[in-house]
Amino acid sequence: MLQLVIHGGAGSLEGKTAEAKNIHQSLCRIWEETFELLKKKTAEEAVIHGIRLLEDDPVFNAGTGSKLQADGEVRMSAALMDGVKNRFSGVINVQNIRFPIEAAALLSKEKNKVLSADQATEFCRKHGFDEHDPVTPARLQEYEQKCSGIHGTVGIVALDKKGSIIAGTSTGGIGHEIPGRVSDSPTVAGTYASSKAGVSCTGIGEQITQQAAAAKIVTRVEDGMSLHEAVSKTLMESNNFNYSFGLISLDANGQIEVGKTAALGEVYYAYHNGEGIETFYN
Repeated sequence: MLQLVIHGGAGSLEGKTAEAKNIHQSLCRIWEETFELLKKKTAEEAVIHGIRLLEDDPVFNAGTGSKLQADGEVRMSAALMDGVKNRFSGVINVQNIRFPIEAAALLSKEKNKVLSADQATEFCRKHGFDEHDPVTPARLQEYEQKCSGIHGTVGIVALDKKGSIIAGTSTGGIGHEIPGRVSDSPTVAGTYASSKAGVSCTGIGEQITQQAAAAKIVTRVEDGMSLHEAVSKTLMESNNFNYSFGLISLDANGQIEVGKTAALGEVYYAYHNGEGIETFYN
């Protein structure tokens, strides 16, 4: 069975119908292209390709179009987890590359699987990554006006015909943060998978990390809960702290769950519901 669910971040688009439509259209296009690849390739290849597309679309806060930190620099993070191989890899606060997810994927083949800051950037240079400026005029304007913007982390979870589950997440951060901040995305709190389930989170990274949300949900599925039960319990616990985050997930049976805490406006998601592509906009 093939299954694919993607997200383009989270937030509130109330009264912003033009932005919502743009996100909807981008998610539909990227879901369709990624699913076509999933039919022919592995879940890992599909997730990497799909996140590359998300990173290259400036409507999203990942890769090109990432938010600027307090010092006016862009630092990006990404992670990839292979559920069958129990293999996690990622980059934290990497700079001046086009596709952070490719760096995370390359590190999956290395002994040291997570690199940060200057060392992550240097690793990319040594492996032939071209230098790329991810700043867009819209993000620069947000920074100068000290606006938060509306879009966050991107992520994909895929199940391929061999039963492999892969989860991937990429982010430009929250914007205006202290340089050196580490988000949930390049940790198992925000990106996690096993042979039973996979999760990618979006929202306030500190709160996702404090809940260890992605790893907790997958562990609960491993321990016998249904995916729906695991997601619901984790979000209910998070509501007790008024946390604000959301997530996409799927299990080995192809069941998809998209969820959010009560404090969050919306998860910008897309998947096929059997009749057509369903998004937050439908």
